[in-house]
Amino acid sequence: MNTSEADSQPTIAGSIIFRAKAALLQLRRAFRNRCIEKAERFAKSETLADERILAESRTRVWRTTEGAEWQLEAGKIHNLRIALRNINGLEIPAGRMFSFWAHIGKPLGWKGYTRGRELREGCIIPSIGGGLCQLSNALYDAALKAGFEIIERHAHTQIIPGSLAETGRDATVFWNYVDLRFESKEAFRIEASLTSDHLLIRFRGKANQPRSLRVVSQKALPSMQPNSCASCGVEDCFRNIERAVSSRARAAYLVDEYWAEFDSYIQAHRSERDYLGLPIDGKRFKKANYRWDTRGFEKTTERRFATAARAYRSRRLAPQGAARQRVILKCDEKLARSFASLLTYEVTHVTVMQNLLPFLWREGFLGGRTFDVLMTRAPIDQLQAMLDLAHRLHPESRTLADFRADPRLARAEREALLGARKIITPHTALARLFAEKAVLLDWSVPAARRMPAKGGKVIFPASTLGRKGAYELRDAARALDLEMVTVGAEIEEKNFWRGVNVKRRSYGEGWLDEAAVVVLPSFVENKPRRLLEAVASGVPVIASSACGLEGVNGVVTIPPGDVQALSDAIRNVLMGSEQISLAAV
Repeated sequence: MNTSEADSQPTIAGSIIFRAKAALLQLRRAFRNRCIEKAERFAKSETLADERILAESRTRVWRTTEGAEWQLEAGKIHNLRIALRNINGLEIPAGRMFSFWAHIGKPLGWKGYTRGRELREGCIIPSIGGGLCQLSNALYDAALKAGFEIIERHAHTQIIPGSLAETGRDATVFWNYVDLRFESKEAFRIEASLTSDHLLIRFRGKANQPRSLRVVSQKALPSMQPNSCASCGVEDCFRNIERAVSSRARAAYLVDEYWAEFDSYIQAHRSERDYLGLPIDGKRFKKANYRWDTRGFEKTTERRFATAARAYRSRRLAPQGAARQRVILKCDEKLARSFASLLTYEVTHVTVMQNLLPFLWREGFLGGRTFDVLMTRAPIDQLQAMLDLAHRLHPESRTLADFRADPRLARAEREALLGARKIITPHTALARLFAEKAVLLDWSVPAARRMPAKGGKVIFPASTLGRKGAYELRDAARALDLEMVTVGAEIEEKNFWRGVNVKRRSYGEGWLDEAAVVVLPSFVENKPRRLLEAVASGVPVIASSACGLEGVNGVVTIPPGDVQALSDAIRNVLMGSEQISLAAV
């Protein structure tokens, strides 16, 4: 290091002086905000959510993915995730001033902020909350494009290549006296989000008439790469804190329940450094009749959460109905927030079970990361469309229209699924919805408990519900004069199976006895485990395409809601069984 470099090297004394000056300026701005300028905080709302886009700013967030600089870059993106939650969805009334710091608040460690990139005195240094200037830059850029009046803006003193400062559309901020403030003649809405690699800012509202802009003048500055504490090589600088400790990227797997197919996938892809989130530990999974296979995970560090996420299994809840579904969603939201603590700044990829997805997406936890989805059911909007179809066919049903999710939750899930890198599922109907990025797993066919006693009955392996195709099967049974066995509660109505020769049986050992065929013509079926058990036992299966078993040996697939196709398939299977029996004789 030469003499000029030594003279310009930051000192502890200089840092103390800077802090003292900053504290005085912060006190002065706090007084002005409270007593003179009245910096306001505005509420989030959906009033302007459907208005046109006035302006948009899109900037890259990842500039390096390796080396010592990566840690500061990852910290910056983590800080952006936290800050965006404070402004995404804000609606600012006409003629009222938006203040950056009034809504972001002071970035502190206890709020979740971590060390990110901060440009100070010609150096990029690690700083709690560092990187928020990228957000203020984007807001200023969008405000200029929308024609808003700029009330306060401060330019950076140095231009970093690739930043908005190169075009003079930057706005530096420093709590709380270096602020960004602007206003509009018309009310507007702020939408702020992170994709896997971009920061996106949008303003929505009605047409806004441009005003003359009052901006801080900016001198022509050269574009240059400043020194960084992560890579400058000056070992005796007092700022050289934790520079040698560079983190590496991790992945996180957030899993809510046991699926053998997903268990195999995770074991094949997860490394020892990656986080694994489970709702309860392996022993309690076993006690709760789960079969989570933790072999291969025992030697790694795991994070597990005891949670009330399975509260909806309580016997106090009805087996069907809106109250039950609301509890399920509430538990999913609670579990998603618990799992979010695993998503530290160094987690760059997440594999998440679908029921947790919309909540993590809506709160911004997946922004700046790639993510895959363990898909267990149809998307909410398509699921509800199938139930609406079934209800039009059977308006007398008490269950087909008893619950619909909040449209905002459905929208959040749809957006998240569009942003996912991969959709992972063994369910063929779900994989077909995402053909270009679906990873289709093989269904795990269980070992047969025992070979069932052969018979001539049709087994319906579900509770009597409209979504399980009970109405279609009842019509086919009456037309074909079938002998049936139902496995499950009769929920639709009393004496639902009147006119049908039916026997009721509980699910358990021997439920397949007397079976000629197992039939499930569902409109909705997420986990066709009983059908797979029948396949393993050599019993023919007729299932709707909604069951996701197309291509599985021993399964005949029919369209949901098609009574004629169902009747033909049952007749063909029964005739085939009779011919086999006669041939054996």
